[in-house]
Amino acid sequence: MKTESWTEKFARVTTDWTGSTTAFVLALGTVIVWAISGPFFGYSETWQLVINTGTTIVTFLMVFLIQRTQNKDSRAIHLKLNELVAAMQGASNRMVNIEDISEEELKILHLHYARLAKLAADESDLTCSHSVEEADDRHEQKEASQS
Repeated sequence: MKTESWTEKFARVTTDWTGSTTAFVLALGTVIVWAISGPFFGYSETWQLVINTGTTIVTFLMVFLIQRTQNKDSRAIHLKLNELVAAMQGASNRMVNIEDISEEELKILHLHYARLAKLAADESDLTCSHSVEEADDRHEQKEASQS
């Protein structure tokens, strides 16, 4: 397995640390010290500017750090799900890398699975599971045999 680059390691360590209780307590302490120092600085504009500038910089950097972490976690989850879909007999392979399809294609697949859910709701056997195509075929067979 390839080792992390220094930027990846820095981002991971920073993400882990900023999500810790220690980081929260430090941030809370900073705000408390700032609030208590207000009377000493006469609640001046400079006093307000210090906290505004500090929080703006931290927020700006954290947006990118959080997005990086979400991207990595999302990619890992998609790969794990792809592995499960690929390994499961009877699973629809159209689900592999589904995150790369268009919004319109997602809507179409959603309609297919909504139809599958309706067919499953009509199924008397609660343990029965099918692909959309199998469920459609069985449903048509049932309707034909009832006619």
